[in-house]
Amino acid sequence: MKAFGKILGLTLLGLLLIIVALGFALTHLFDPNDYKDEIQQLARDKANLELTLKGDIGWSLFPWLGLELHQATLASAVTPEKPFADLDMIGLSVRVLPLLRREVQMSDIRVEGLNLTLQRDEKGQGNWEDIGRPAKAPASAPAGSPAPTDQPAQAPAAKQESRPIKLDIDSLTVHNARIDYTDAKSGQQFSAEGIELSTGAIREGASIPLKLSAFFGTNQPVLRAKTELTGKLRFDRALKRYQLEDLKLNGEASGEPLKGKTVAFSAQGQLLADLAANVAEWDSLKLSANQLRALGELKVHDLDKTARLEGGLSIAPLNLREFLDGVGVELPPMSDAASLQKFELVSKLAGSPDSIAFEGLNLKLDGSTLSGRVAVASFANKAVRVQLKGDQLDLDRYLPPKAEEKEKAVASTARQAEVKSTVDAASQGNTPLPNAPTQQAWSEDPVLPMDQLRKLDLEATLNFGQLTVNKLPMSDVSLKANGKGGLVTLEDMRGELFGGNYQASAQIDVRPAVPLMTAKKRVSNVPVDQLLKAIEQKPPVRGQMDMNADISTSGNSMKAWIDGLNGTASFALNDGALLDANLELQLCQGIATLNRKVLSNGHGGKETPFEELKGSLVFHNGVANNPDLKARIPGLTVQGNGDVDLRVLGLDYRLGITIEGDKSEMPDPACQVNERYVGIEWPLRCRGPLELGAKACRLDKDGMGKIAAKLAGDKLNEKLEEKLGDKVSPELKDALKGLFKQ
Repeated sequence: MKAFGKILGLTLLGLLLIIVALGFALTHLFDPNDYKDEIQQLARDKANLELTLKGDIGWSLFPWLGLELHQATLASAVTPEKPFADLDMIGLSVRVLPLLRREVQMSDIRVEGLNLTLQRDEKGQGNWEDIGRPAKAPASAPAGSPAPTDQPAQAPAAKQESRPIKLDIDSLTVHNARIDYTDAKSGQQFSAEGIELSTGAIREGASIPLKLSAFFGTNQPVLRAKTELTGKLRFDRALKRYQLEDLKLNGEASGEPLKGKTVAFSAQGQLLADLAANVAEWDSLKLSANQLRALGELKVHDLDKTARLEGGLSIAPLNLREFLDGVGVELPPMSDAASLQKFELVSKLAGSPDSIAFEGLNLKLDGSTLSGRVAVASFANKAVRVQLKGDQLDLDRYLPPKAEEKEKAVASTARQAEVKSTVDAASQGNTPLPNAPTQQAWSEDPVLPMDQLRKLDLEATLNFGQLTVNKLPMSDVSLKANGKGGLVTLEDMRGELFGGNYQASAQIDVRPAVPLMTAKKRVSNVPVDQLLKAIEQKPPVRGQMDMNADISTSGNSMKAWIDGLNGTASFALNDGALLDANLELQLCQGIATLNRKVLSNGHGGKETPFEELKGSLVFHNGVANNPDLKARIPGLTVQGNGDVDLRVLGLDYRLGITIEGDKSEMPDPACQVNERYVGIEWPLRCRGPLELGAKACRLDKDGMGKIAAKLAGDKLNEKLEEKLGDKVSPELKDALKGLFKQ
């Protein structure tokens, strides 16, 4: 038995020596370079690949099956003159005996100087797409060849389940590689150069350290980036599970989108792709870009269908203005240069390849807190969906500043001069009636972004505890708006304003060349003086305003909107006063004139209180006609009619003031009211710039002449009554009174 073991050992040793001798003989006596043509033809026939071997082929047989190629190029056999790859050297070696067990045990794989040039032509055909297909057989047999004999069809071989090959590679190294991609149809170019890749031992189920660095570039837009990636790769082909653990990606980018700025970026986390479950995850996500710091997690479902994204994102507080400037985003001018300096966000994420949604959003911006949902429902259609609730927001901070550009409107400058001269000349009833303004008051500059509005696809619902727009501090605001196909609609906007409330709806139709606009507004119990002060207008009156308006216009400038303004409105002011207007003094001057006396003292204050001021307006091409102005002042009533020309911000009114029977003595004897003045309508004329308010009103002297004649006739009638008594018939007395009243 012992001898048998010795013989068996010698036999195996002999066989091993024979194999080694054969390997030595093959590797030293057989030169693969002598068979380059055959190798190239084999690649051409089996893989449709044009292989050009310019350098030597080095190889070894046992115990390592090794191969080294130098100076090789690859091209499709269809276009052999256009290589898509060339390399300086590739070297690899495989242990022979493990191959018999379907195990691949390799030493280091080294690739030097690989250049890939991938191109798509105008038809979308890539220069690499024919690779791997066997050469096409002739379409038909040559003439005269024997016809194929009938042979029984062979049954297909039973499909055998193949056990996956087990990989065991010491390392993989790629040095100085480059990839260029060009699409002739779109003109798109992409490049990755200076590619350096190194790994540790590659074994299935084990953690494989890897490091990859490269320079990337594109031409549409022009962008360059330097990147470095490190991590540990783990894969299980049977489970279709692939992981990249402890990912760290760092780099810098610059180019056209960044407007010459450089962005330093990084990303970290744990990546997983489970193809059996069709799920991909990115846990422990950390992102940074210049000042921005973010944490989160991402998960993608249904990789085999329409992928679905879910996850969460948290952005630490940052100066958003500085960040956007650092990534080349040019912000439009804003009224507050200190806006966008405080930004913070926490949100859940949901999405698809064509959409993204921030669910459960919590956003802090410059002292405001917003919560709700913001989504892009379709990237292709730029469809935006917004549902937000906020504690407060001063929108004026983010709107363009109200520029005082002298070159903007010469008419506006001329009007300012016209109004100034009128205001300087005006006083409390001692100057002639001001002239009506003639200079245009509005700019012709475009206001609406027409192209953007035509493309807008918007659905928005907003609620704010406090919202400031155009310096109006609105509270408990709710707003619902939508826009699609060039039709933008404010379905409803309501809230409280200075203790009152308002409601509005509007529509802008930008489908035609000249946009059309309609609006409806209802205001209830809003103090008009505070409203005008908030928008930096000097109020001519004060009081609680109720108003309803239904108006329409067209155009795309303030001038066009005013010139095309049409519609109706009604208004009422309660418990108010005419500011900077002493109607008592005006009346006393008229009464003193009729009494042929001179006023000796001042009368009242600088305003005229009223219980009610109301009327209706009819707008026609920028002029508001008010046919039924009425006001109630204790002891007096005021009626009037006139126009407000919004084009030049001027007014022209005729007012009648009737004394209803206030017989109390006035402070000045010259304007004491007696029974003769009761029921008489005292005429006023108001004309001039709207800014003057009641300062534009003067006693109508023509009307006063008629009143004087009437009073004289009444006095004569009284004397006739005293003289004639019952001595004449009533018919004769009426005829005499009528004669003197003419």
